[in-house]
Amino acid sequence: MNERLDLRVDGVDLSVAASRRDGTGTPVVFLHGFGSTKEDYADVALHPAFAGRPLLAYDAPGCGETTCEDLSRVSIPFLMRTARAVLERVGIVRFHLVGHSMGGLTGLLLAHLEPDRVLSFVDIEGNVAPEDCFLSRQILTHPSDDAEDFLADFTERARRAPQFASALYAAGLPHKVRADAVRAIFESMVDLSDHGDLMTKFLSLPFPRMFLYGEQNASLSYLTKLAANGVELAEIAQSGHWPMYSNPVATWERIADFHAHARADEPRRIR
Repeated sequence: MNERLDLRVDGVDLSVAASRRDGTGTPVVFLHGFGSTKEDYADVALHPAFAGRPLLAYDAPGCGETTCEDLSRVSIPFLMRTARAVLERVGIVRFHLVGHSMGGLTGLLLAHLEPDRVLSFVDIEGNVAPEDCFLSRQILTHPSDDAEDFLADFTERARRAPQFASALYAAGLPHKVRADAVRAIFESMVDLSDHGDLMTKFLSLPFPRMFLYGEQNASLSYLTKLAANGVELAEIAQSGHWPMYSNPVATWERIADFHAHARADEPRRIR
C-alpha cells in the first residue's frame, strides 16, 4: 500500500511518500541511502522469506516523492526525527530495522536513542567510522557554491567510479535527490562520522546486529573489531556499496537468515 503521511518535524512541513504492508509479527522498517528511494527495498515484499511480514519503507526528505518545506534543514538528526515521526504516525512501536548507508547512520542514531524499540539492526554499509565518508566527504574535497553544479559533478564522479553498481546509482541521482538537500545531509554525515563516536554507539546496542557489506569493501578497517564485539558480518559477493543493486538475491537471503535468528529471540526482548 502506497500512502502519504503529512508530518511536521522541527517546525518543517513534510509530505512523506511511504510504502507499507500489513501482516503478522514484528514489522521490518527499511531506511534507504542517500540518493536512493524506498523502491530499493520493494522486492523484499516478493521474497518468500518475508511472506506475511509487515513491512515499511518511505522516501526520506530530500529524496524520491517525499516533499519538504525547507530542504536546508535535512540533516541526519532531522532524518532520525523524521523516522520517529513516521513510526508514530503508522503506529509501529517495536520493529526490526534495516538501513543502508545514510539510512544506516539514521537507523544507528534512532536505535541508540530508543534501543528498547528495536529488536534487531541490519546495517548495510552505514557510517560507523570516518573512512565511511567516501561519498559524503566530497562536499569538502570537491566544494561548489552552486548546489546543482555540485550534484551534477558528484553524479559524474559516481558514474565513472570503479565500483559495482556505481554507474547504475549515478543514473538515478538526478531523479531521486533534491540538490538543495545535499549539503546539509553530507556535512552532518561527515561531522557525525568524525566526531559522533558512532562505533561506540553501534557496539553498545543491546540487540542482534549485522553489518552487511559488498566484497569490494572487505578491506574496511573495522570489520575485525565488529566481529570481535558480537556483530554478525555478511559479505555479499560481486557487490560494492550497493549490494541490493548488484546482488539482491544474496542480500535479501542474508537479511532473512539473520532475522530468522533474531525473531527467535523476540519474546525475551519485548518489554
